[in-house]
Amino acid sequence: MSAGPVEWRGNLDLERTEAGWLPHRLPRWTRDQYPPDSLQDVVLEPSGVRLALRTAADTLELSLLATQGVWRGDVPPARVEGFDLVVDGNVAAAGMCEKPGTIVVFDETGVLSRTEAEPGTVRFSGLQRRPGAHEIEIWLPHHTRVEVSGLRADAPLLPPTPAPGPLWLHHGSSISHCREALRPTGTWPAVAARLAGMNLLNLGFGGQAQLDGFTARAIRDTPADLISLKLGINVVNGDTMRLRAFLPAVHAFLDTIREGHPQTPILLISPIHSPSVEDRPGPTLVDPASAKPWFITHGTPSEVGEGRLSLRLIRDTLAAVAEQRRAGDPNLHYLAGPALFGPDDVDHLPDNLHPDPVGYQLMGERFARLALAPGTAFRATPEVVDTANPSEVHRGMGGR
Repeated sequence: MSAGPVEWRGNLDLERTEAGWLPHRLPRWTRDQYPPDSLQDVVLEPSGVRLALRTAADTLELSLLATQGVWRGDVPPARVEGFDLVVDGNVAAAGMCEKPGTIVVFDETGVLSRTEAEPGTVRFSGLQRRPGAHEIEIWLPHHTRVEVSGLRADAPLLPPTPAPGPLWLHHGSSISHCREALRPTGTWPAVAARLAGMNLLNLGFGGQAQLDGFTARAIRDTPADLISLKLGINVVNGDTMRLRAFLPAVHAFLDTIREGHPQTPILLISPIHSPSVEDRPGPTLVDPASAKPWFITHGTPSEVGEGRLSLRLIRDTLAAVAEQRRAGDPNLHYLAGPALFGPDDVDHLPDNLHPDPVGYQLMGERFARLALAPGTAFRATPEVVDTANPSEVHRGMGGR
């Protein structure tokens, strides 16, 4: 997706607004089908979205208007942080905008207030440590809506060379969106993609990996060399489905994607370890009695026997779906989520649900090793990581 010499990467739509260019991570046609909650907001948070170009400039300035969400009671930010400059494939600098942009205060009930603000600028300088034109990517904050109004430089801007590596399309929940990461190249999909030389399209949407038909159709219609689907935790935490609905919904989601990707390798990933919902169903909500964000689950283990969903039941169901379908679909593979983040990693779960920056780094490194390295899931005949013992690799998915 190009705008003059600048190429947008990681988004499926680009909207022209009064303030500039606003990237969306789902196509325009999906908007009429969104549920009446926060899906639009997370689609506009540009996790994995970056601007690519080539230039011999020493200084770049990006003009933009940001919109930042703030939890009720938290101190509003004084600036916008979370811009990364990547030069010739290496993270060279972190940037920030000196103005905070529009501030939206919210809580579990929705938006409480909105304070409008003026555009600001992110400036990167000292790019010319080596002479000549360099490949540049400016990664936008993964947690903040950004409308880009201009890009200035002290040398001509040229179109970038084509993005290197296979295009990897990943869909998941907030644990793939990774708002808790410190920087946009620190989300676990970005870490894995950069380690493995992949061109990332991250469709990780906080709270919104709900097996929506429009998401499946968007994936179906998007060119991709590799597709991974990290499913289940939003369905449990939102208590949005029972087993009766979940099982055929997973099949339908896969069927829809296969209409456009009949041979593309697809990796089905179950939820990572999450203590509060391992053996009990949702809903999972912020504990109002806690002094800090802390998620607790209100279901009881006995309700799982009534068809409500726990994470263990989700993992068993997804593993069974993959095993059943592989007879006619050898390019479908399965990875148990605890292989990426398991019980031994709970020290990196500060709110009892989402990993911290170190946890996301671990997930990215593990995913690159288990699924993206030569001879593993997307590169050759994969093997399956056992759901009961994710440290072991078995025939059907994983590494050799």
